[in-house]
Amino acid sequence: MIGILGGMGTQAGLDFCNKLAILNRGKIDQEYPLFVLYNKSNIPGRPESIGLQTKNLSNKAYNKKSKLKYKKVLDSLLKGCKLLEKNNCKFIVIPCNTAHYWYDDLQKKIKIPIINMPGEVFKFTQKNCKKNSKVGLLATEGTLKTGVYNKFFDKNYQLIIPSQKLQNNSVNKAIKFVKMGNVKAAAKAIKPAINSLIKFKCSKIILGCTELPIAIFAFKSFNNVKSSKIFLDPNLILAQSAMAKYKK
Repeated sequence: MIGILGGMGTQAGLDFCNKLAILNRGKIDQEYPLFVLYNKSNIPGRPESIGLQTKNLSNKAYNKKSKLKYKKVLDSLLKGCKLLEKNNCKFIVIPCNTAHYWYDDLQKKIKIPIINMPGEVFKFTQKNCKKNSKVGLLATEGTLKTGVYNKFFDKNYQLIIPSQKLQNNSVNKAIKFVKMGNVKAAAKAIKPAINSLIKFKCSKIILGCTELPIAIFAFKSFNNVKSSKIFLDPNLILAQSAMAKYKK
């Protein structure tokens, strides 16, 4: 059984479940995967709980306040994982990019495997993208600061991120609009950041926040870009990896 720790945000967890269903479309009910979704929406805000010292992931914070914030999120994530572990899940997935800042400490305390979303995106990119090519990354500022993607990509690819102005006025706004349920406004907001990365000639663009695919794929004016398969959807890649592991 697949254990899904959701609630970060709720739509992202439901999107992951929907992608599991899509991957198994056409099967009879009994052939769909068994999974448990724990929509743990009371986990403290991840971006607000990230310490200023983020380059060394084994030393997440250098002052008492940030350490307490880090531990508060870790304890909440751990409770969710423990519940899934107790319910006989074979492994756990977390459909939230920023939450993978806590991945190493979580995995140490959980007996069953937790699939690493950024790690799976990297494996997928290696199979579909030439080494040393430019790869765009759209994500929350928290995800960017923690370097959860840089950890995997920096040795093999050039990670390109939008300017701070585009981060504030395009990416952050799009994420906020999706969380508010206004997908139309999100689709409009994200367009400048996408155009910027395309101008940089990125061969792939990672949608490194689980709200972003919801905005992108409602974007009718990007039909040609979508058909080129330039976008990497971590939630979809995670669902594919989960299904492969589930079948073993």
